[in-house]
Amino acid sequence: MEMSKWIVSRGHGPHRADRADISNTGSRRQAVARWKPPVQVSSAALLIALAAPPSLARDRGQYANSSPEIKAWFDGLRSGKGPCCSDADGSAVSDVDWESRGGRYRVRIEGEWLDVPDDAVITEPNRVGRTMVWPMRGYQGLQIRCFMPGSMT
Repeated sequence: MEMSKWIVSRGHGPHRADRADISNTGSRRQAVARWKPPVQVSSAALLIALAAPPSLARDRGQYANSSPEIKAWFDGLRSGKGPCCSDADGSAVSDVDWESRGGRYRVRIEGEWLDVPDDAVITEPNRVGRTMVWPMRGYQGLQIRCFMPGSMT
């Protein structure tokens, strides 16, 4: 079987292909080059997956009976740290689990009191009346993305 290997032979004339040419016994450099792209893609995907912060978004159905206007209002809530996502991402806070002192807020989450950053406070009027917090757990620990003070009655 006469077969041209002109490209592989770097321009030299054709030669007869035999079983040794067809077998998988290429040079070590060729074997490494064959695995390089899949390993690079897999490594990049792994790094992206590890670098992405974990998401705490969940919809437990606790606000399924909300009106469309209230749901749209919750979906549009933003603090200085960005969008709060929606009311399903936030948690209502009992009056005993938050306080205001000297113009600053504190909230108790998972038994720990956290100071609410000024840029996490939602400054527009609270249309539902209850205090809500949007906590985020990241590589720096538990942080508050949004906080909406209630009536504190």
